[in-house]
Amino acid sequence: MRWFATMLVALICIGMAGPVDAEEVKKIQDNAFLLEEAYNQEDGVIQHIQSYIYNKKTRDWLYSFTQEWPVPKQAHQLSYTIPIARFQEGDTTGLGDIAINYRYQLIMNGPLAVSPRFSLILPTGDEKKGMGTGATGYQVNLPVSVEIGHQWVTHWNAGATFTPDAKESSGSTADTLGYNLGASVIWLAEETFNIMTEVVWNSMEAVQPGGSKVRETTFFVNPGVRFAKNYKSGLQIVPGLSIPIGIGTSHGEYGALLYLSFEHPLF
Repeated sequence: MRWFATMLVALICIGMAGPVDAEEVKKIQDNAFLLEEAYNQEDGVIQHIQSYIYNKKTRDWLYSFTQEWPVPKQAHQLSYTIPIARFQEGDTTGLGDIAINYRYQLIMNGPLAVSPRFSLILPTGDEKKGMGTGATGYQVNLPVSVEIGHQWVTHWNAGATFTPDAKESSGSTADTLGYNLGASVIWLAEETFNIMTEVVWNSMEAVQPGGSKVRETTFFVNPGVRFAKNYKSGLQIVPGLSIPIGIGTSHGEYGALLYLSFEHPLF
């Protein structure tokens, strides 16, 4: 909970800051919480993203750090994501499986953007502690973003994850397959203040002792807000806050999500 409090204080301080010295208003664009928006990093711009999710029911939390670069132009983007998790059951905290990501800006034309992603998921988490799969995984995701007029944007995601020879804590292995679907609608109340709602569904197989598998499904609605501070240097700071609420198979679960992004020119 210390990280939660620290990030909350950071959000409040940024929100209370005085007027920015930006020459032009730069709208919030690629700052979804649980989904991907289909906008690669602009030429010469790097982004650092942090998020912290706390589940009130289980008292588990997940912190992640992501860094994104254009390589070298917006058409191609490389990034990595480092997760650190805390599971109340077993009193365990540790590094999860790190993801190395490539995205291609397939379409960036008027109101429509499409940017398919392929990820290599490295077995850096300890599967004996429930922190990882113990095997290299492969993930694909298709984000699609559609602007509706000047004040509304929708985002759509569909993807899959395949992990051959995934392990459980006692050493049994099996191939696992997962799916993810999501959608969001964002109201640009101002270019630098957005009200948003995401809906995210995930279904993933988990290996059981003896090599059998069980499918685990989560389903959350995530209403929230985000805002931006822009500076002449090109720096954009985007804090955000949302409340994930479980529905369907996740009924009764809820928590809080804190988001903080720093985006700036490379040079």
